[in-house]
Amino acid sequence: MPKKIITFFLLCYCLNTFCQTDTVYDLKVQGNKKLKASFVKRISDVKAGAVLDSTLIEQDIIRLKRLPSVAHAYYQVFHSEDNKYNVFYNIEENFTLIPTANIFTTNDDEFAYRLGLNEYNLFGRNIAFGGFYQKDIFDSYALNLKAPFLFSKHLGLAVNYQDLTTLEPVFFNNSSSDYKYNNTSYEVLGLYQFNFYNRLELGLNYFIEDYQYRSGEISPDVPLALRVKKWLVKGIYEFNALDYHFQYVSGFRSLFNFQYVTSTNAILPDFFIGWGDFFYFKRVGERGNWANRLRAGLSTNDDTPFAPFSVDNNLNIRGVGNVIDRGTGVLVLNTEYRYTLLDKSWYALQSNVFIDAGSWRNPGGDFGDFGESQNIRVYPGVGFRFMHKKIYNAIFRLDFGYGITRDATQGFVFGIGQYF
Repeated sequence: MPKKIITFFLLCYCLNTFCQTDTVYDLKVQGNKKLKASFVKRISDVKAGAVLDSTLIEQDIIRLKRLPSVAHAYYQVFHSEDNKYNVFYNIEENFTLIPTANIFTTNDDEFAYRLGLNEYNLFGRNIAFGGFYQKDIFDSYALNLKAPFLFSKHLGLAVNYQDLTTLEPVFFNNSSSDYKYNNTSYEVLGLYQFNFYNRLELGLNYFIEDYQYRSGEISPDVPLALRVKKWLVKGIYEFNALDYHFQYVSGFRSLFNFQYVTSTNAILPDFFIGWGDFFYFKRVGERGNWANRLRAGLSTNDDTPFAPFSVDNNLNIRGVGNVIDRGTGVLVLNTEYRYTLLDKSWYALQSNVFIDAGSWRNPGGDFGDFGESQNIRVYPGVGFRFMHKKIYNAIFRLDFGYGITRDATQGFVFGIGQYF
């Protein structure tokens, strides 16, 4: 055989040998019990026959650890044959049928609680379904269904029903009165995940607001009874680059929420409301975690006693009380240092010290209201967490906030899950 032909075949062989790309022979899922292996493969970027890419594998693992049904996940890669490899995703599952409880009090002897039950891995496909009952002077309840991967790895659906009744303060002319407030709502949302980091929720909400006067000051400009039907268009955009290792969180996350509300009554006119939440978490040493949330929001600046942003124990300032004020703008910073006192295989004990600080724009006011002393609340405090590491969101928290600003209160806030 001529030397040139031999050289040519040798060259082709060498090129074929050195240019071969490592590929995934098969993706296998281990350790899962309730979670369906077919579901894990459906939402994963790594597929059989694809190029073996460690970046995609690591993204899949982070994606799995974000799921309510997964306590922890890791991967292994084993050689199969030639340039083909088996990829194993090892799953440590959470228990996902979870009761919830929130209790909050202040030194004014206010007492309210919310009890619920939620399944976060219905049919082994990370469909969340559940509801709650709330007692805050009056009875309230809700049902929620969320299936983020219902149609594909990118497209899902959420449906929510709520019948919420509370005693709400209405502020006007430097005085206030109490109203029995009911909000009955029906909501449908489409859920779309663009990629590993970004997702969108978009939908409609039909609701009825009902105000009934109970006690306090009255004004000819403020009706004693009001019932209004409304439509709400909602959009939520999230960027999520958080990474989880059991109770520890690191990374950045932002969440933007915009709503436009139409009304059938001039007393409660059409308005928009939008706010952004910015989260930053940093692991500090082996046992520490620094956690931060900044919320900034604005709404249509109508001079109305029914302003949308509230100052509340369970939403933004721990220890401040249950809906003590309202505004058309909000600026709140929550920062806390979490330290794990005891870390065992199935549970952990964690302490925290925090500062919750915020200010509000008065209805019809201006941006200077954020700097007014009567609108500023600063509440440092301490807390304690008991965490079950194999049950989703089984974090029992107790916080005590003590106000150091004008007309401050103090109080305990109990709940399930981290405050933020």
